[in-house]
Amino acid sequence: MPWVLLLASAVLEAVWASALAASDGLSRPGPAAVFLVAGTLSMVGLAHAVRTIPIGTAYAVWTGLGAALTVTWAMTTGDEPFSVVKAALLAGIVAAVVGLKLVGHPSADGTP
Repeated sequence: MPWVLLLASAVLEAVWASALAASDGLSRPGPAAVFLVAGTLSMVGLAHAVRTIPIGTAYAVWTGLGAALTVTWAMTTGDEPFSVVKAALLAGIVAAVVGLKLVGHPSADGTP
């Protein structure tokens, strides 16, 4: 369950980042409200996830996946130009996030 919460928090990170861009410096109330709510929920989810997942791994997953989703959304909506190189690099970020999940972390008794 902590991994699901962490992934949801990463999605919310992309939501708040995109809303921040759409808020025009927090001057547009609708996107500014989305930014505040999504940002708060994203942080709360991250805080709960790190009760189980080590902070280094959780933060890398949260920021990496959130950044990849933010750029993907920006390319999809036309706010940022698409390139094959950029898409390949984003795939690398996602692969690294999956790798962090697959390697896991040792338990308190030292077993993986």
